[in-house]
Amino acid sequence: MTIFHRVFHLFPVFLIIFALAACTGTGNSPWQSGGGAPSPVINPNPLANRPVAGQAAKVAILLPLSGQHAATGQSMLQAAQLSVFDIGYDNFELLSFDTGGTPQGASAAASQAIQSGAQMILGPLFAEEVRAVKTITAPHGINMLAFSTDWTLADQNTFIMGFLPFDQVKRITAYAAAKGLTSPAILSAGDLYGTSVSAEFETQARGIGLRTTRTLGEYDSVFIPAGGTALSSILTRITNKGAQKLGTGLWDDPRVASIPDMNGAVFAAPSPSARAGFENRYAATYGTRPVRIATLAYDAAALAQALAKAGQAFTATNIMNPNGFYGMDGVMRFNKNGTIERGMSILEIRNGRIVEITQAPKSF
Repeated sequence: MTIFHRVFHLFPVFLIIFALAACTGTGNSPWQSGGGAPSPVINPNPLANRPVAGQAAKVAILLPLSGQHAATGQSMLQAAQLSVFDIGYDNFELLSFDTGGTPQGASAAASQAIQSGAQMILGPLFAEEVRAVKTITAPHGINMLAFSTDWTLADQNTFIMGFLPFDQVKRITAYAAAKGLTSPAILSAGDLYGTSVSAEFETQARGIGLRTTRTLGEYDSVFIPAGGTALSSILTRITNKGAQKLGTGLWDDPRVASIPDMNGAVFAAPSPSARAGFENRYAATYGTRPVRIATLAYDAAALAQALAKAGQAFTATNIMNPNGFYGMDGVMRFNKNGTIERGMSILEIRNGRIVEITQAPKSF
């Protein structure tokens, strides 16, 4: 276990993740839910999640600091530590534990974290790790901000921070309609992601009057929820070279942008401008660029500190502030089912570069 807390102020605060309700209602904590917010089933354990007067709030971060994914884990840990420096709340301890990138390691790390007094868990990273940790945290009523993208793991104690596709689908579908596209074809790989996201696109499209098709007959656009080799294979099947290509955050990748056939393609993803300052400061601090998902660790640590600084317990109600929070990937908030909702930008691939053409909303 490594304990990390702020010992001096290193940088000015930059885009600290605070509740967007901060300027509403005299006397109300910015972390309080509004009157109409849904109430989850919360484990009533009185010892869990609550800061103790006169003692530092303790939050554990579980990451693969050894093994195959150690470089990713270390980058995320350094992002979380940068958050501790930036926010500068002295009465806060960030305890790091190594999962080794395995379910067994994650389970052991979670047990150690709880034994060390952790009141909330940040991480772990992989779906199988999250599944293992849930069995440890749930009986204690300790909430977890997991970095996974597996939305099926979300519940009243497990909040999924990863970049989920559903807001991206909603945003790109609305963009297509606004641009006068009416007949999108859907081409996807046969994996779970492609199947689930394609179904969501059909639902969203039908709701706003678009006619989708799974065949390449008459179509003015094509939705492709795929990346990597699957994307390359699908591109060869497109007969209408003038069709507008529509996609998700899987395309937020320089390798995708470098594909000639992707020139002019548009997709929805978190705003790159929102995280640019973080990436530059991280590089200046550590001498290297962060991994793309390092922002998840920064934002999770910042959220925990803001709760602690406001004297708020790490409960589901406080985490699910309906007004949301603003972090390194823009505005976000947690739904009552434990999944995350994010504000999305529209990005376009132009001659090998990714350009933001429509900014993400700043609030919900």
